[in-house]
Amino acid sequence: MVQEVNKSPKQSREGSPWKGLGAVIAKEMADHLTSARMRILEILIILTAAGTSYAALQKLVGSGSQNEFLYLELFTTAREPLPAFVGFLAFLVPLVAISLVFDAINGEFNQRTLSRVLSQPIYRDALLLGKFLGAFATLALVLTAIWLLVFGVGLIGLGVPPTGQEVARILLFLLVTVIYGGFWTALGLWFSTRFRQPATAALGSIAVWLFFTAFWEILVSLFAQGLRPIQYGLLEEVLARAKLEMFLSRISPNTLFVESTIALLKPAVRSLGLVLPFDLQGAILGAPLPVSQSLLMIWPHITGLLAVTIMIFALAYVSFQRQEIRV
Repeated sequence: MVQEVNKSPKQSREGSPWKGLGAVIAKEMADHLTSARMRILEILIILTAAGTSYAALQKLVGSGSQNEFLYLELFTTAREPLPAFVGFLAFLVPLVAISLVFDAINGEFNQRTLSRVLSQPIYRDALLLGKFLGAFATLALVLTAIWLLVFGVGLIGLGVPPTGQEVARILLFLLVTVIYGGFWTALGLWFSTRFRQPATAALGSIAVWLFFTAFWEILVSLFAQGLRPIQYGLLEEVLARAKLEMFLSRISPNTLFVESTIALLKPAVRSLGLVLPFDLQGAILGAPLPVSQSLLMIWPHITGLLAVTIMIFALAYVSFQRQEIRV
């Protein structure tokens, strides 16, 4: 006999809707951290972090850099053939986040275990949020371990302790990276609720990532040329097109992450996008921005990433609540 599982959103509830949330988070984290998939990703990430940080350290020591922010340069210095560490993070974080959740919901459907889980005193709200927070906490744990690894390489190789401003900027960079990973975690979870096949959900998530990584900037340039053509070569026309390109490019989460990284790890940066003459006043004297000013500059980027993450998770929540689960 076909029977629909209880805990429909239309049914009355007894007790807190978040009952069992902690158990779901702990179970998801345990599954992620002990899975073969995660071990492969950990090896890849450790090799990447160690290789890029060691290459940057060798370049800094060999060139005898006198920059007062040596630890920040560990994250931004590139040495052929390896790019900078932040470049690898922009590439790896979305893939790691998507790999954690692309089969979070549809995998339960295919294994016919979702009805058994929901037959326990666990509501759909707690289950979906627990899967998201479990993957998000796992990603944050992995990124923190990478941060400590690079920091340790700097302590051993440079032989000098970091300044308070360096520690604050690198901690903020870690926070922004975790938020950036949260966006891709929410996106992968939404695709997992929309498609019953994990392969389809994974391809959909990766297609969005490739679109923003490889094609969005090309489309932005084309849109700007069509919407703001330069007919007479006036300065106003050039500025209008540049502002439109900057606005459209910031729709991409990749652009928001890259610009936030630049502002945090390069204290001399005083403006993101168009550089006007008054932005160069302090830069000419070589004065770096304080941490609070850099944070104020990227605050719209952080709030934008958080807002889009919440919106995508809300879409996943609505999609999951409307699905029928039968035994």
